[in-house]
Amino acid sequence: MANNHQLDIIWPIAELLRGDYKRSDYGKVILPFTVLRRLDCILAPTKQAVLTAVPEAVSKGEKVTDYLLNNKAKQAFHNRSPYDFQRLLAEPNQIAANLMHYLNGFSANIREIFEYFSFADQVTRLDKADLLFKVVQEFSKVDLHPKDEHHPNGIDNHGMGTIFEELIRRFSEQSNETAGEHFTPREVIKLMVNLLFLEDREVLSKEGIVRTLYDPACGTGGMLSVSEEYLRDLNPQGRLEVFGQEINAEAYAICKSDMIIKGHNAANIKFGNSFTTDGLAGEKFDYMLSNPPFGVEWKKVEESIRDENNNLGYAGRFGAGLPRISDGSLLFLQHMLAKRKETEDGTRIGIIFNGSPLFSGGAGSGESNIRRWIIENDWLEAIIAMPDQLFYNTGIYTYIWVVTNRKPIKRRGKVQLINAVGEFVKKRKSLGNKRNEIGDGEEGRPDQIAEITRIYGDFAESSTCKIFDNSDFGYRRITIERPLRMNFTISPERIARLKTARLPMDVINQAIEILNHSLESGQQQPLYKSLPAFESAVTALWDQTGYSIPKPKQLEMIFMTMGDKDETAEIMTVDGTSVADPDLRDYENVPLKADIREYFEREVLPYAPDAWINETVRDEQDGEVGIVGYEIPFTRHFYEYLNPPSISEIVSKITELENQIQGMLGKIIR
Repeated sequence: MANNHQLDIIWPIAELLRGDYKRSDYGKVILPFTVLRRLDCILAPTKQAVLTAVPEAVSKGEKVTDYLLNNKAKQAFHNRSPYDFQRLLAEPNQIAANLMHYLNGFSANIREIFEYFSFADQVTRLDKADLLFKVVQEFSKVDLHPKDEHHPNGIDNHGMGTIFEELIRRFSEQSNETAGEHFTPREVIKLMVNLLFLEDREVLSKEGIVRTLYDPACGTGGMLSVSEEYLRDLNPQGRLEVFGQEINAEAYAICKSDMIIKGHNAANIKFGNSFTTDGLAGEKFDYMLSNPPFGVEWKKVEESIRDENNNLGYAGRFGAGLPRISDGSLLFLQHMLAKRKETEDGTRIGIIFNGSPLFSGGAGSGESNIRRWIIENDWLEAIIAMPDQLFYNTGIYTYIWVVTNRKPIKRRGKVQLINAVGEFVKKRKSLGNKRNEIGDGEEGRPDQIAEITRIYGDFAESSTCKIFDNSDFGYRRITIERPLRMNFTISPERIARLKTARLPMDVINQAIEILNHSLESGQQQPLYKSLPAFESAVTALWDQTGYSIPKPKQLEMIFMTMGDKDETAEIMTVDGTSVADPDLRDYENVPLKADIREYFEREVLPYAPDAWINETVRDEQDGEVGIVGYEIPFTRHFYEYLNPPSISEIVSKITELENQIQGMLGKIIR
């Protein structure tokens, strides 16, 4: 394929940098040069027409100049410099100055891209290392012309996007980036797009339809590109306006250049952290797609996010709750939900998570409260479990969440879980951690994307598809108390404990003096299994001394300090109410559909007859007993029990292994 051929030419150019650059820095040169060469090839057919128009256009003012020269270039950008790759090679001794002149000749939207690449720094560095001319020379041999009548073997926008992403992937592997900093394989994006648009195919087929799509962590723009391709194939008269934001400067530069090349409004792509600097604040979108970093901590932006949560609540983006610092995945989903359209058509969202957002955090935690907010508002439509080893830099299992505020009638109040972990084919050659791929029906692969999409669309129970009520994922965590039982006696060991009691020193000293005096008689001290009996005995001793009896709370502290847990003792009470033993406190998660008292009588009392429900622990939102939590135990719902192997099978296997070991040892000894 032409794409692979050009990639095979580009990749070895990096070897020119060996010795002068670390391998992890090769991408800082190769990526922007790839973009530059692509732009050079795109503008080649209209180069002379632009140069001819420059004098007159410049006299009209900058805004008019851009319009006129873009029109001559037949693109959303232009270059007014006389240089191109071929002319740069004609003056080797002036290569650095001429290349910068060439770069500065681009329209502002292109110059910004190379600023985010920090390309000027690389030009200087390459020139000092006497490498700049060699790199330009090698890139001039790379044919990145768009596919047209003059270049039938040229590269279309999709192919160019694939080259960009493959280069980024290879360089990211060399940089040893973390598993969260990955790029989404094309087949995964295709599946997400299919799921996102399936319910809307009829609407999207209408003539002249215009819709918007947003990705808050857009990377190199893969999701934006595939979404646009889907709509173009479905309806050539339709238009998808794409928006995105990216925090990585290089990825942002590539995405923006890709948008410009494709004729999109590059101003829709913003740079920066979506949480702290929302470049599209106030905007609402028809569709959203994202694959945010897995398990990335948000400590660096904690202050800003907590301020928004505390000061704005649900009027801001993070009112539902804050997840743990170590994993900001659910912050992305909240951010996206804040950009949903509150119209009849609403918004559909597709997002990839690892397993953590399904179940991390118990009742009352930030994660649980976020899940509760989404599910109780009936926004969670489906979750699809995907195979492991799909991504380049991590082999973990991942899940696609489909979230929308306009469920079809048949899906209302329901959540669909699809187990697609077995829908994959092995790659002939691993790419990093990517050893599996979801078949797309091309090159002899099964069309597993279509099959998963069909299961989703059918919305019918099967071995790989389960349908639940929203409330099936909710529970109440009730607090179970057991009574405190203690014994008491007067002994040197227990008296010594009073020295550390949180009491005034005069009270401690009096107590120690009085209790020690009782030991001087040498008589065996009784073991009391009732607090009232011990209290009577001690207060009687106090009365004999003439000291004032301590305050009730102080006395209570003395008694509790001298007490030991004893299951055979009487239950301790205050005003006729049993005192709970904090060490015996337990919790039960009661399904929302169950009656908590019936559950308690069935599941707790038979095993702890003296237990009771602490009814003072209530949910902040509904005021009912117990704290409401939500989790999605995906794996449990698709678990299949397998009978363990028989004893004879185990013995046979052990014998086989022993024979193998003996055989290997025999070869070594000989």
